[in-house]
Amino acid sequence: MRAQFVFHEVWIGLRRNLTMTIALVVVVAISLSLLGTGLLFVKQVNETRTFWQGRVQLSVYLCTRTSSSPQCTRNGPATAAELANIHQTLVSLPEVASVTYVSQPAAYSQFKSEFPSMVSSVTPSEIPNSFEVRLKNTQADTTIVTESVDGQPGVDQIVDNAAILDRFYKLLDGARNAVVVIAIILIIAAVLLVANTIRLSAFNRRRETSIMRLVGASNFYVQLPFLVEGVIAGLIGWLVASGLLVAVKSLWLDTLQQYFPFNVQLTSTDLVEVILLAMILGVVLTGATSFLTLRRYLRV
Repeated sequence: MRAQFVFHEVWIGLRRNLTMTIALVVVVAISLSLLGTGLLFVKQVNETRTFWQGRVQLSVYLCTRTSSSPQCTRNGPATAAELANIHQTLVSLPEVASVTYVSQPAAYSQFKSEFPSMVSSVTPSEIPNSFEVRLKNTQADTTIVTESVDGQPGVDQIVDNAAILDRFYKLLDGARNAVVVIAIILIIAAVLLVANTIRLSAFNRRRETSIMRLVGASNFYVQLPFLVEGVIAGLIGWLVASGLLVAVKSLWLDTLQQYFPFNVQLTSTDLVEVILLAMILGVVLTGATSFLTLRRYLRV
């Protein structure tokens, strides 16, 4: 088998079906980039969950002079005795892993570092002091701990940070699922387009393949140029998809981090893993589709 002949036939096939080849490359590129985006979303959500796992799940905000809740308005700011009582209640609960007291000055400093654009509209007295509570089991212990301190003198409100993050995760999961569904639809379209492109290429070169059969060429020798065509189109689509995935990470996912008070960026290793997976999928997609199409169309 001469490699020169195979590559010559591949070049002829790509040139004759240039429009179909371009369409195939575009569909493969878009489907792989969307699927890769969905995988990057999965990694981003998992990294964010890992970052927050084991951190503060409950924030017990205390009454201040500016608190507007009926209890705080009636009883005034939390006293030292009330703070001590709330702290004692929290640390005595077996469901609580740790309790950290955050004073008003410390809370305001944290607020300035996390939300610098809102500092001018908030005064230090409007940021309440709080007890930051880390639970042993977020799902099972939240209700028990909340009921133990809710309504105690000096308590303004209790915020379940885990529940807020769960809603955020559901939003990201929904976006990820939508991207993956669209990618799967486009992959199906790419499979059909690969089959039509290879079949059209085989039809255009039916005279050459007939001659090859007459001189005793094997099935593999006849089919190899068409297989290489499909794989080359898939690799070109993968290269385009790789560029799009790099742009998605650097211009979208990394940029989103500036809007959140934590920095959980995907690493280059995460991006390389997704790109390599996209390459394998692109080659298998185009190669397997070409092979199955040729088995049906080019029967010796």
